[in-house]
Amino acid sequence: MDAIGSLFGTIEAAHWKAFLTTGGKIALILVLAVFVRSIAHRLIGSFRNAVQRRATDVGRSRRVETLGRTFGYITTVVIAIVAGSLILGELGISVAPILAAAGVAGIAVGFAAQSLIKDYFNGFFLLLEDQIRQGEVVNIAGIGGLVESITLRYVRLRDFEGHVHFVPNGEIKAVSNLTRDFAQCLIEVGVAYREDMDEALGVMREVGQQMRADETFGPKIIDDTEIIGVERWDDSAVTIRCRLKVVPIEQWTVRREFLRRLKKAYDEHGIEIPFPHLTLYPGQLKDGSAPPLQVVTQTS
Repeated sequence: MDAIGSLFGTIEAAHWKAFLTTGGKIALILVLAVFVRSIAHRLIGSFRNAVQRRATDVGRSRRVETLGRTFGYITTVVIAIVAGSLILGELGISVAPILAAAGVAGIAVGFAAQSLIKDYFNGFFLLLEDQIRQGEVVNIAGIGGLVESITLRYVRLRDFEGHVHFVPNGEIKAVSNLTRDFAQCLIEVGVAYREDMDEALGVMREVGQQMRADETFGPKIIDDTEIIGVERWDDSAVTIRCRLKVVPIEQWTVRREFLRRLKKAYDEHGIEIPFPHLTLYPGQLKDGSAPPLQVVTQTS
């Protein structure tokens, strides 16, 4: 009996020893996982704060914040998967069948939610490559507007009429950013064929100089007016062109004011801004001496 009791005591001691050893290893894995996650999140946070301190605008700061949260989430998931696999190995559970089942389930979920996954991947690279920032005006997926927010799922735009559009990131194939760094305010006007083009272009340059010296519009204009010249010959007018380099998002305001002042200046100089009209000439003399048709009205 003593021998049997001693045997059972030895088996129980061995069992408790194995249990404590396994439990200790699992506890160590959990502690290491928490420690590694804490260090990783602290490094990500330090890097994010360093980048945010150098950020020159709110949109860039928020983009860095979103990327920081994304990297933190990915880090947590990876550490949890590795720690879980090690714990299952210590418990004597084979990880291979679980990974195989997870792979099959992942494929099924991927097919079912491929548009959602595409949105997240596209959103991640939109933020990583800094293609869009909050407060910019962009054209994406055939919709234009002011960027109000950017997430990994969608971009929220508000158009000129105040309508809000939610564009899934997976639908964005190309981005036209209208307000990155600077903008060009393009001006095209038509003047009559009989006008002196040099004079018309000179007045255009003067208006640009006046606007640059203006207290309100001067800070919005970065450089002197660039006179492009004669752009084309239209049916009833000669189209001339210039452009002004302006600060972002101010090109529309500057353009409207420039056209208002240019119209007033052309009126003061007697430069005609034509509208479609037709002049009739009787006869078809080659030398062009046929007089214009005169319309005489009689009053009784």
